[in-house]
Amino acid sequence: MDSRSPARTGAQRIARIGAIATTVLLAAGLLTSCWTSAAKTLDYAVDGRLTTYNVNGVAGNASAGAQAFNRVLTGFGFHGPDGQVIADHDFGSVEVVGRIPLVLDYTINEKAVYSDGKPVTCEDMVLAWFAQSGRMPDFDAASTAGYADISTVDCKPGQKTARVTFAPDRAFTDWTQLFTATTMLPWHVIADKLGGNIDLVAAIAANDVPVLQKIADFWNNQWNLDSDLDLSKFPSSGPYKVDGYNDDGSVVLVANDKWWGNPPVTKRVTVWPSGIDVQKRLSDGDLEVVDVAAGSAGTLTAPDGFVRTEEPGSGVEQLIFGAGGSVGAPDLRRAVALCTPRDAIAGIAGVPVMNARLDTSIGDSFASVEAAAEAGRFMRSDPIAARAAAANHPLTLRVGYQAPNPRRAAIVSAMAQACEPAGITVQDVSSPETGPHSLRDNQVDALLSSIGGAPGSGSTGSWLMDAYALRSREGKNPANYANGQIDGIIAALAVTTNARDQSRLLGDASAILWNDLPTLPLYRQPRVLIAPKSMYAATPSVTRWGAGWNMDRWVLPT
Repeated sequence: MDSRSPARTGAQRIARIGAIATTVLLAAGLLTSCWTSAAKTLDYAVDGRLTTYNVNGVAGNASAGAQAFNRVLTGFGFHGPDGQVIADHDFGSVEVVGRIPLVLDYTINEKAVYSDGKPVTCEDMVLAWFAQSGRMPDFDAASTAGYADISTVDCKPGQKTARVTFAPDRAFTDWTQLFTATTMLPWHVIADKLGGNIDLVAAIAANDVPVLQKIADFWNNQWNLDSDLDLSKFPSSGPYKVDGYNDDGSVVLVANDKWWGNPPVTKRVTVWPSGIDVQKRLSDGDLEVVDVAAGSAGTLTAPDGFVRTEEPGSGVEQLIFGAGGSVGAPDLRRAVALCTPRDAIAGIAGVPVMNARLDTSIGDSFASVEAAAEAGRFMRSDPIAARAAAANHPLTLRVGYQAPNPRRAAIVSAMAQACEPAGITVQDVSSPETGPHSLRDNQVDALLSSIGGAPGSGSTGSWLMDAYALRSREGKNPANYANGQIDGIIAALAVTTNARDQSRLLGDASAILWNDLPTLPLYRQPRVLIAPKSMYAATPSVTRWGAGWNMDRWVLPT
């Protein structure tokens, strides 16, 4: 199998690099035993808002919830520092029992219970699958990647085993990405709150639309976070559980006394959302861990005793153009792209220009295939070409992003200056509430964000999973871009392991996407981690789950 194949992100990928993260976890455990005391509380800053427990919906996907809840809602795997999926044997195990079609047997740990004492069961898997399968549009799921290819999830209510069977010829290569941390929510909460002794498996089998619509409404709306939090709706299946939500948007996590694995080292973590004065809090000693996109909170300086690490993430900073509004036509999007100084913008971030839209992986990738000759036309600002593409008509582009964000403000400012000679007026219309819905509701003409409208990384660590942001009818495709050829290419990539076929498909997609311009990729989003020099196991991550991937192993000696 070629090393660049998406299948390397499956079982073989775990074997290849899972040992690295396992070593980190083991080291943290050993180091903990060497210290007589460690900090009992930590403060952790992330680069998005904390609005919902459900990070699988459109709003949740564009929040920082994944960074906060990775060790609250566990699964059969979690995402390590390089985006790799690491098997979580505390939660359960997976066995491949069939290849054609692909059949997987999942077994949940017999000891697995939620923090309210209710058992974790296969119905939690059924809910995750059905909500994200695309079978019922009432569920406002961010992505159907992988779940849409599952034919059945055989589950006896109340049991801890499930057989997942994929549709014929739809052996999704990145199956280890499914049913991982944060993807599964507690089914029993919906059943308890809705009453009526609802049988999820039976409702799906019978296509009981009224019941399924009630379930979808709860899944979409009833796990929102606010200061009047009903904690009974937020039980945990991990080392931490939610203890409260503050008016300032921060979430308090405490050790889960029902957790059956190794207890977390730090007993209390407060997760702080974007919008706070990160530098001041760091300088005042009110933050221990900062995990944000570089520049999103201004220029951050590590105080004495802290270390600052910066490295490229797997999320792509990009302009997502609306299907309507001022840039509804490809020619007008082309005009904006022609006047946008991508070289100068990447220079602001201190990184190379990014040309790939589908294969956005770091390292062994086919990204060069997507760096088509067409991309060269949009490298530097060309006001004359931009004016011609707009047919010499004045154009106003409203650009939005989740504010405040100094780096994105600088990007919009650079665009405005470069595009003015082309007769294109670029307006910054950002606010703290700006997000994917702003594009859907035509409040902005272009959203400046990472993949799927996320303020932070936005990436799953799998370029294949991320590619679904350009597939039609996907929640994390906020512009509703639709091209049948691109849909077909993504569907083919999802089950293709041959390197030559992958290269051909990506090449075909590149020409289409540079013509349609649903997005304008800018650069790979750099990630910054700031933590005390004496702290162990605080490790940067390239994905949307961020440094919180091993939060329960963080050790700050005192």
